Formats: sequence, C-alpha cells, structure tokens
Amino acid sequence: MNSTSADRSDACIEICNSLLRGELSAVETYTLVIDKFPGHPAQPELHRMRSEHVKSSSLLSAHVRGLGAEPSHDSGMWGLFAKAVQSTADFFGADSAVESLHRGEKKGLADYHHALSHEGLSDEVKGLICRELVPPVKRNISTLERLEDSL
Repeated sequence: MNSTSADRSDACIEICNSLLRGELSAVETYTLVIDKFPGHPAQPELHRMRSEHVKSSSLLSAHVRGLGAEPSHDSGMWGLFAKAVQSTADFFGADSAVESLHRGEKKGLADYHHALSHEGLSDEVKGLICRELVPPVKRNISTLERLEDSL
C-alpha cells in the first residue's frame, strides 16, 4: 500500500472511530434516560431508538475491523454528553431529557454530514452512512420532535 492509500485508510479509520464513539455515547445516553424514567410513556420509542444506535455501533465496529484496526470500545469524550443528559434529567425531568436527546441526534446528524465531506472517507463508508446510519437518525429526530410536542 502506498503512503497515500495508507493515509486515506488511516483517515477512514479515524473518522469511523469518531462516529462510533458518538454512537456509543448515544447508546449510553438513551440507557440513562430509560433507566431514569421507568414506566414513562415514551419508553417504547426510547428503547427502539437505543436499539438503532446499538445497530449503528455494530456496523461501524465491523467496518473498522474490516480495515484491520481496533474499533473504539467506549464513548471517550462523547460520554460527557451522556453525563450532561443525566444531570439535566435529574434536575429538570423527563421533558428536558427528551429535549437533550433531540439535540444529541441533531449533533449526530451533523457529524455524519461532516464526515461525508471528508476526502479521506472511502466510498464504501459514504454508502454505509447514507444507506444505514443517517436514516435512523432522521427518524429519531422526527420521533423526538413528536415526543417533545406531546410532553
């Protein structure tokens, strides 16, 4: 592999791992909100959205492994977002937690769009993002908007 190919591969791995950390943070955040508000009417939707992030995490992990690298195993700095949501939920309640989840989903969507503009990202990963990773985030944003309106 020449240095340009190696640089592109390294960049692709770095981008995928960054996106993976965001997905892992989303899983942590949804778990915290679900655990904080047992029996809340939004729980079935929250569980569904959490499951979508678990799936996205798995897809990104598999892709990083396919590139011969080790996928991130924790959310890293993204975990701070999960802690902020927990603190917000503790203080302000479920409505604020749903609002925080909504902001997190919008941030995740922006991260995917930013990644798509990076020249180091392979066409395969761009396809994965467009076909498999962005659609659930868009659905989650719509769902959270409906939940915010109903709370």
